[in-house]
Amino acid sequence: MLDSKTFAFDLIKMHVQTLYVHDETSRIISINDWNGGIAPRFYLGRTQQGNIWRFRSDLPEQLSMQLASLCKSEPCAISDRPTYEAEYLSILSAHSPVKRIWFGPAYYFADGITTSPEPIPIHINNSFFLQGELQDWVPDVPYQQPFVAIIVDGIAVALCASVRITSTAHEAGVETASFHRRKGYAVKVVSAWAGAVKAIGAIPLYSTSIENIASQKVAARLGLTKYGLDYHVT
Repeated sequence: MLDSKTFAFDLIKMHVQTLYVHDETSRIISINDWNGGIAPRFYLGRTQQGNIWRFRSDLPEQLSMQLASLCKSEPCAISDRPTYEAEYLSILSAHSPVKRIWFGPAYYFADGITTSPEPIPIHINNSFFLQGELQDWVPDVPYQQPFVAIIVDGIAVALCASVRITSTAHEAGVETASFHRRKGYAVKVVSAWAGAVKAIGAIPLYSTSIENIASQKVAARLGLTKYGLDYHVT
């Protein structure tokens, strides 16, 4: 059970451990994905109970110390972009050009969320359902369990899977085929996935970018609780 006094801060710590592989000094090595991937140079997670920050392992120590000094003064809030964003970007640009900035909310599934019975589990033996627009997910099926989908006329039209996994928490990845959007399918697959994650004793987590309004609407329809804000720079 999470302590109510440190609930949000405990979640953001769990969240960053789920997103990235760390070394023994808590430096980020890579994205926590079976297929690897380049991790951001700088991560800042913010909650009303405290903030957490991480640096990629190849970021020079001097720059990391400069960033950390600013992070210690960053206000604890979940409604605005980082106060010292311009300073963070200036420091990182001195190392190499900024390629990508990600900013968005992180959510928690409170108890009592209704699980839809409509989605079915997807595994290697029925991954043939992932045809058409969702076929790029086929290689992920063995590694991103639980994995659920809604099937219409023999084809998966929406899916949700564990795209980042640790022993304590799973992070959701969700996609709906373009011709089947705005039908409520995303809500159903995400709720079913969350139920499957809880059934194996892990905590389901959901995060998205500030630009992804559709994903934020899914979170709202599910009644998810926003506990933090992600900010990371590559």
